[in-house]
Amino acid sequence: MPPTFKDVSFETTLLVRDTCLCLAAQRAARTLARVFDGALQPLGLTNGQFSLLMALNRPAPPPMGPVADLLAMDRTTLTAALKPLRRRGLVKVAVDPKDRRGRLLALTPAGRELLAAALPVWKRHHKKLEGRLKAADTLRADLAVLAR
Repeated sequence: MPPTFKDVSFETTLLVRDTCLCLAAQRAARTLARVFDGALQPLGLTNGQFSLLMALNRPAPPPMGPVADLLAMDRTTLTAALKPLRRRGLVKVAVDPKDRRGRLLALTPAGRELLAAALPVWKRHHKKLEGRLKAADTLRADLAVLAR
């Protein structure tokens, strides 16, 4: 028989609120997203778009798979995220000459210029946020463990 509402105490609700790693990570991620979305908004970027542009900042255009993996996205989500950046002329998608089924992703000169303008904004806000943390390096390492 499935539990009913009365079977879960309010104390249990408080315990989950105060100990759930998933909830804590979601709340922190949403807060960070709002901070960086606000900071990057004057440049017409979201934090996700900044991360995507940064993921494409490589010596050679990467295929979609490694970019999707880096950003913890599936290819469909990556394709959707690329659309506004392509429309703005910031990203170019080309057929992979080694595998015609694949696509290579590259920043355009306008994309590189916008990324260069966004980087100081990101650095300033990132430094401020890191200053509020006791152990930013430990947090990064722990999050990397969870992301594997």
